[in-house]
Amino acid sequence: MAAKNTEELENELSSSTDIKKYLSVNEEERKDLTLSEYLNELLTVKKLNKAEVIKNSLLEKTYAYHIFAGRKKNPSRKKALALALAMKLSRKETQHLLYYAGCRELYVRNLWDSVIFYGLEHGYSVMDTNFLLETVGEKSLFDSEAD
Repeated sequence: MAAKNTEELENELSSSTDIKKYLSVNEEERKDLTLSEYLNELLTVKKLNKAEVIKNSLLEKTYAYHIFAGRKKNPSRKKALALALAMKLSRKETQHLLYYAGCRELYVRNLWDSVIFYGLEHGYSVMDTNFLLETVGEKSLFDSEAD
């Protein structure tokens, strides 16, 4: 049987009248991955090279390897988004990445988030997305101010 997507699970949960039954029936559907596990799963599924992703993320190399290895469990939101851009993640994959990183999701009513969302949707690189952020007067992904 094929795995259910998140929307299917949400619909099932919304219409359920028995939480215990829902949890029992969908026990195999729950994924509680670590950030490292999720990133490495994405590498496999998307057939990406870790070294290339790290290079394209423009993150400090050792720091990025620590994220993939699970030694850095909660990178900043901006660093997680740099990885999402470098991996050319979809909107849903990015929202999941942010969840596993312990960060808030992208919110398109926020100007900075809208630019990141646009970069993701259009396959922009980290560098191109940073340039786009600058052109609209926003801070870059590597600005040290709070996320």
